[in-house]
Amino acid sequence: MHSPSYYMQLEEQFGAHNYHPLPVVIAMASGCEMWDVEGKRYYDFLSGYSAVNQGHCHPRIIAALHEQAEQLTLTSRAFYNNRLGEYQQFITSLFGFDKMLPMNSGAEAVETAIKLSRKWGYEVKGVAPNKAKIVVCEHNFHGRTSSIVSFSSDPHAHEHFGPYMPGFQVIPYNDLSALEQAIRDPNTVAFLFEPIQGEAGIIVPHKGFLTGVRALCDQYGVLMMADEIQTGLCRTGKMLCCDHEHVQPDVLILGKALSGGTLPVSAVLASDEVMLTIRPGQHGSTFGGSPLASAVAVASLQVLLDEQLADNAARMGELFRAGLYQLQSPYIREIRGMGLMNAIEIQHPDPQAAWQLCEAFMQNGLLAKPTHGDKIRFAPPLVITASQIKEAIAIIAESLPVLELQEALPG
Repeated sequence: MHSPSYYMQLEEQFGAHNYHPLPVVIAMASGCEMWDVEGKRYYDFLSGYSAVNQGHCHPRIIAALHEQAEQLTLTSRAFYNNRLGEYQQFITSLFGFDKMLPMNSGAEAVETAIKLSRKWGYEVKGVAPNKAKIVVCEHNFHGRTSSIVSFSSDPHAHEHFGPYMPGFQVIPYNDLSALEQAIRDPNTVAFLFEPIQGEAGIIVPHKGFLTGVRALCDQYGVLMMADEIQTGLCRTGKMLCCDHEHVQPDVLILGKALSGGTLPVSAVLASDEVMLTIRPGQHGSTFGGSPLASAVAVASLQVLLDEQLADNAARMGELFRAGLYQLQSPYIREIRGMGLMNAIEIQHPDPQAAWQLCEAFMQNGLLAKPTHGDKIRFAPPLVITASQIKEAIAIIAESLPVLELQEALPG
């Protein structure tokens, strides 16, 4: 192994500068733990942005990956393969949908949902050609494709990437009256939203929001499209975040932990009425639905079920938030979250305080990243134990003094 600086300099010299990583070089991981190239151990409190819910290198998922990789990895969809149909049957039965369309990345799945809703709008709802409108939320994060950044309110994602895709209306998040006003337009085909906004800093809507969305979409004949790429697959303490209010979306978008962190696997699930508007040649993916992806996805979902990771996420999330509240730090303005999808908002005059705190976490053996300047997300793998949660809280407590000031905070 080379020194950490060697690997960081390689990325700096030969890679695009589209990320700002913490200065740590990971070489190995297992469960909730990661080790850098010098052998130092860390708790992973990011989970690949919730792609590693089952824990790093879960043996059952890796075994499925190895077994399938030795037999057949890719056919494209030019032919049938012996794994995709079984995967589609399993996932549609699990989530209660008629059909599933497989893709790779989360952004591809969102793009698929956008196309599906427009096609449904023209062919089923009867919207006039090129008039379909999709309602989205401020501070959303659905990916970084050209279409998606067209309706992003994050200037870093949006600015200087135009001209932008038309057909989207942005409304405030967690605002049912704004939603109703927007979807009264008969050209509205869908409401695309995150049940909890992740990149925005774990913004949890008020109780009843999901139920209200479902009722309004039913009332106005609009597709409810839930982006559960981060919130789904047990992350919030239920298999889906929508399950907290017993709500079924019309279009469900999944990704990330659908492969247990091994390769890009995403899926869009919907009814026959919606899904069958897409016909041969109108949408697809070379790698989507590959035998390798299919085998891994089934194993990944089965691990979530067999190990009851939704229940563990709920219990460990309560324990983690309770530990944060007990810190009573003047530098923590707010603690919020659900299950093991949590965040703190930093109160400090230095705009770099959250980054400095994450560097202190890193020095003390915990890895997390800031988002939008003053917010830090905490999303460990769902296999984490109570003793590991307590150790993580101790690391956070040990790190907070890095923010101490000579003078009292203003106000």
